[in-house]
Amino acid sequence: MIHKKRRDELLSILGDDAVVIVSTNSEQKRNSDVNYPFRPDSNFWYLTGFIEPDAIAVFSKNNYSIFLRPKDKTQEIWNGVRLGVDLAPETLLVDNAYDINTFTDEIKKIISKESPLYFDQPNSDGWKNRASTNTLNKTIASIFNSSIQPLNPYLSEMRIIKDASEVKNMQTAANLASKAHMKAMVKTQPGLYEYNIAAEFDSIFKNENSEHSYPPIVAGGENACILHYNENNKLLNDGDLLLIDAGCEVLGYASDITRTFPVNGKFSVPQKEIYEIVLNAQIQAIASIMPGEDVSKPHEIACEIITRGLMKLGIMNDISNLKEFYMHGTGHWLGLDVHDVGVKEIDNSFRKFEVGMVTTVEPGIYIRKDDKIDPKYWNIGIRIEDDVLVTIDGNHVLSEVAIKNVDDIEHLMSQR
Repeated sequence: MIHKKRRDELLSILGDDAVVIVSTNSEQKRNSDVNYPFRPDSNFWYLTGFIEPDAIAVFSKNNYSIFLRPKDKTQEIWNGVRLGVDLAPETLLVDNAYDINTFTDEIKKIISKESPLYFDQPNSDGWKNRASTNTLNKTIASIFNSSIQPLNPYLSEMRIIKDASEVKNMQTAANLASKAHMKAMVKTQPGLYEYNIAAEFDSIFKNENSEHSYPPIVAGGENACILHYNENNKLLNDGDLLLIDAGCEVLGYASDITRTFPVNGKFSVPQKEIYEIVLNAQIQAIASIMPGEDVSKPHEIACEIITRGLMKLGIMNDISNLKEFYMHGTGHWLGLDVHDVGVKEIDNSFRKFEVGMVTTVEPGIYIRKDDKIDPKYWNIGIRIEDDVLVTIDGNHVLSEVAIKNVDDIEHLMSQR
C-alpha cells in the first residue's frame, strides 16, 4: 500500500525510535451553519489516504494508530456516513483506532517521553502555516509543547519527488484542465461575460468528478494585469485579450495552467508582439529544465528574454524596470498543493532539479496604462503557464495538450 510505503520511508529517515503525529483539518464555516466543502490536509492525506475531517494519525516503527470521529447516527443522517472506530483497523490497516475525543488522554499512553516526536508545529512554516485552519494542530502542540521536533523539512523533501502514482494523477489533472482551456477558447466571443467562460471549467471539471485546484482567474482586457484577479464578472470586449489561469484536482493532485488568447479570435499586431515574447521566454525556460540544472535557471532565462524583447519594442529602456512589467516568479512546485511544499535553496544555494519534481513555468508581461508607453500596448496582460515533470532525459510537459502557438489558437477559434 502506497501510504504505508511512505510512512516507512519517512521513519527510515527520522530514525528507528521516532514517533510521527499528523492531523487533518476540521470542517470550516463559510457562513452561519454552512460549511465550505471539506478537503483533507495534504500531509495527512499523503501519509494515510484517509479523507474524513477531525482525525489524527500517530505512527512509529512498531505501531500505527488513528484517532477519528466516532459513529453517530444523528450526524450521519444529516451529514453523511462516518468510518468509525470499529471499522478503521481493517479499512485503514491501523493497529489501533480511537475516538478523537479521547486523544488528550490516550496519546500520553501511546508515546514514550523518551521518543523523538515529529510534528508540524503551528507557525513553523511561515506563510504556508497550516495551523490557521487546523485546530487539531494547536491541540497537539499544547500537549507536547517544546518536546516536538519539526516534521515538515523531512516530509517536504519526500513530497517534492513524485512517484509513478502521483505523476499519473497529475497527468490526468493536466489533461482535464487542458481540455477545459481549449473549450474556453472555442466558447469565447465578444459580448459574453467572464463568468460565462468560467462556467465552462465548472462544467468540465464537475462532469469528471473533479474540482478546481484553486479559484480560477478569468480576466478580460485590463483585468489580466491584476495577477490574482478573481471577480470574473466583467464583459468581454472585442479587441481585448482573455487570460485564464485555471486548474483542477484529481485525487488530491493539482494542475495549474494559464492561457491567454484574443476574445475575437484574432491577435492584433501589438498583442502578438507581446505574446511572442512571453511564449519564447516560456519555451526556452522549459528547455532548461533537466536533472542537475539549477532550479533558478528557468527564471533567469525568462527574465533575460522578456527584458530583451521589451527593450526592442521601446517599452523598457532600462533593465532595472523589468519588475514594472514582470513582477512574479517563473514557477513553483506543484503536487498535492497548487503551491506545493519544498525549498528552492539548500545551504544558501539554489538546489538542482531532480527526476520526479514537478514545477510550473509561467512567465508573463503586464502592461498597464502609462503615459511613457505607446497606447497600443496599454492593458495587455499575458501569461502562459504549463506543468513540467523532470525526467531522466530532461522534462515532459504534462499540459502539452493545451495549445499555445498563435496560429494554433487562431485556427481553433476560427471554428467557433
